[in-house]
Amino acid sequence: MAAHQHRYEPLPVPDLQRLLWSHKTSTGHVNQVWPKLYLGDAFTARDKSVLRELGITHILNAASGKYRINTGPEFYKDLNIDYYGVEADDDANFDLSVYFHPAAQFIRTGLQSNKGKVLVHCAMGISRAASIVLAFLMISEGLTLVDALRTVGEHRDIFPNHGFLEQLRQLDIKLENKKRSRI
Repeated sequence: MAAHQHRYEPLPVPDLQRLLWSHKTSTGHVNQVWPKLYLGDAFTARDKSVLRELGITHILNAASGKYRINTGPEFYKDLNIDYYGVEADDDANFDLSVYFHPAAQFIRTGLQSNKGKVLVHCAMGISRAASIVLAFLMISEGLTLVDALRTVGEHRDIFPNHGFLEQLRQLDIKLENKKRSRI
């Protein structure tokens, strides 16, 4: 019985980074990493023919803003795409965690919509966007951080910066402790 009282503790960031290094797959501009959920780069986000071909209905830009990947709802108006922009810096000191729950809600809504397919992207699709996708898998699909890393890593090379990994670890701790308190 005492084992249930222990606080959940995910792997430390250096171990998470080693886990990411061990999952090397061929990564193109875009990869489906979960059913109807795609992780990609700026090239994909700007290629309307690829977006049409994939059937993308929702786009989350994790590098939104004037001096980043400046697409936005106007850019996609001819495609009838729902858009959500996060003005994130790929900087270990940037607090991406404030976007985890709203982004997860946007992705969930997109996936649940009729014929919904979601693209989450940033400049390269390996740090900011990957962190948002990992948070979604943890919040909405109940995966642990390690399981989310393995799941996405099977389909795309990702490498969230160490600050984002630490923010994801903290999310993992909160979510797992919440699950344990219900049991």
